[in-house]
Amino acid sequence: MSIWGKVAVAGVYEHPTRYAPDKTQYQIHAESARGALEDAGLTLKDVDGLFTSGVGPIGILSLAQHLTLRPCYMDSQAIGGSSFVSHCLHAAAAIDAGLCSVALVTYGSLASSERFAVGTGGGFLGDPPDNFEGPFGPTIVGSYAMVAQRHMHEYGTTSEQLAEIAVTMRRHAGMNPQAKYRDPITVEDVLASRIISSPLHLLDCCIISDGGGALVLTSAARARDLRKPPVVILGGAEAVQHHGIGRRDLLDIAARQSGPLAFQRAGLKHADVDMCMVYDSYTITVLATLEALGFCKPGEGGAFCSAGRIGLGGALPLNTDGGGLSSNHPGMRGIFLVIEATKQLRGEKGAAQVKNAEIALCHGTGGMLGQRHSGVTLLLGRA
Repeated sequence: MSIWGKVAVAGVYEHPTRYAPDKTQYQIHAESARGALEDAGLTLKDVDGLFTSGVGPIGILSLAQHLTLRPCYMDSQAIGGSSFVSHCLHAAAAIDAGLCSVALVTYGSLASSERFAVGTGGGFLGDPPDNFEGPFGPTIVGSYAMVAQRHMHEYGTTSEQLAEIAVTMRRHAGMNPQAKYRDPITVEDVLASRIISSPLHLLDCCIISDGGGALVLTSAARARDLRKPPVVILGGAEAVQHHGIGRRDLLDIAARQSGPLAFQRAGLKHADVDMCMVYDSYTITVLATLEALGFCKPGEGGAFCSAGRIGLGGALPLNTDGGGLSSNHPGMRGIFLVIEATKQLRGEKGAAQVKNAEIALCHGTGGMLGQRHSGVTLLLGRA
């Protein structure tokens, strides 16, 4: 038996704020939850499954209290920015198994107003590998920069090709009234921005914002009777990449495992995908992920992302909301991938709408490419 095609995203909401020093993290969760439930035509009384991440060791309990929920199924798995994409797979399994009937996935963060230095601080503290890595002072952005350096060394990828990704994301953000940065940029602008960790420039790096969002999932059968057209989970997979296997390859990323498995489970091919939402913590994240997912061969990512291919109207429109490079990045961005893909498959994006979008791929990345990280691939389709 399979869960694929049996569970749908029935409601979505992206919190409009990018800077909210007057709010708490729990307020953003609550306001997002209400928005997604309203979108679905449901209420908190319908929710019996709660999924979240990033609210502390037992934060899901405090969140349940804040939302006045008594769920019979809870999941606070924390695997970095991909957590919320993973929650969709876990919710689908729980709903199909009868463990809950309406799953609420929420996220809220005040990374900007709390001045959290996303990516520029040290690695994750407290894990055993830190005993070996910590003394050398690695940063998150430094790890991604090493991946970019290696890709350039192996394949001749250029800073100009990486810059094309940032330019495309900003062009998409220009059509998103909620995006934090909307003014157009050029390749020259990216290259002229200061180096953060060579070869990554400031405009190669995700922005820092406040924000949050929520998803409502339920059975596809029930979703058909709700307010908005359901978006069905067709397939998905999650993976982790690390050095515990005794081999260190900076360009071997988790998407290489999760991508093919997700396509196999969905019974789809790359040519079936109409648009993608790919985690863009840095421009190199996009390029390396597209290669690992199989949209192009290793080393071809630079050329693949050029000449308008990943822009609206191109062969594979990517991050049509402006992504983490221009729209928002409150620390973990996976939930926004699913929100935007759902809106695209419903045909709700106006000027930023991908024409005749029927199949969308979301891929979240958590942790650090080049070191320990997670990858979760999700394929969504119109019911």
